[in-house]
Amino acid sequence: MPLLGNKTPVVEVKGLSFSYDRDIILDNINLQVDPLDFLAIIGPNGGGKSTLLKLLLGLEKPKQGSVRVFGEAPSKNLSLVGYVPQNTNVNTDFPIKVIEVVLMGHVGEKTPLFGYGKDETACAMGALAQVGMQDFAQSKIGSLSGGQRQRVMIARALCAHPKILILDEPTSSIDINGQKEIYELLKMLNSSITIIVVSHDISVILEYANKAAHINKRLSYHDISDKKSTFHTHGDEEHFCEIELLQMLGSNECNTCEHEENNTQWREEK
Repeated sequence: MPLLGNKTPVVEVKGLSFSYDRDIILDNINLQVDPLDFLAIIGPNGGGKSTLLKLLLGLEKPKQGSVRVFGEAPSKNLSLVGYVPQNTNVNTDFPIKVIEVVLMGHVGEKTPLFGYGKDETACAMGALAQVGMQDFAQSKIGSLSGGQRQRVMIARALCAHPKILILDEPTSSIDINGQKEIYELLKMLNSSITIIVVSHDISVILEYANKAAHINKRLSYHDISDKKSTFHTHGDEEHFCEIELLQMLGSNECNTCEHEENNTQWREEK
């Protein structure tokens, strides 16, 4: 995917630190996300990935440093951010239809006190068409597979016409074919929406992301838009070694990629 030049970043994190009481969760995080980036965030459980998402969504406030979404505090631009949570499990006995779930994405724009109008319904159907689920609009949400439910949740987020789509482990508990379908969908959406994905799936980095961040209290950031020159190969041009990839992403120093200037300060201090 081509880089977009010197455009104003959609997300900018500077000197961010966060802790619960005395337990440091994030330490001096610097991160820039540009328009139409596909950023994959990886790292160990408890490393701070979910906390970073909460900060980007304005659910938590930094102890130090700053978080800006489109140049302002996250709470100022929530309407421009779509969020798909990790857990899409639903009560399969609850009689709610797919179209009704997607329409919930309009809450906050207009109150559904007297029901949704034609415009909201048309928007919801359009969002379902984007994710290939328009034929399931009248189906009960509990009757769908995990991958289908995740598509519906993405459609719900798209109802708000976001400029950024943030997803937390979007393929957990989904079979291999369903995982690939979700990421192909995100790749398609990435032509017009910035994507930020928290995932344990290395294939996201190898096949879809153009930026990668490894978080374990501190952040190691990598531009991987040119994968063939970034990752080692072993005779086969199409082979990228996942072990070397993990070593690179978890390393504070990396000779195979160029780090952004605003991500080097904490390494020098370390």
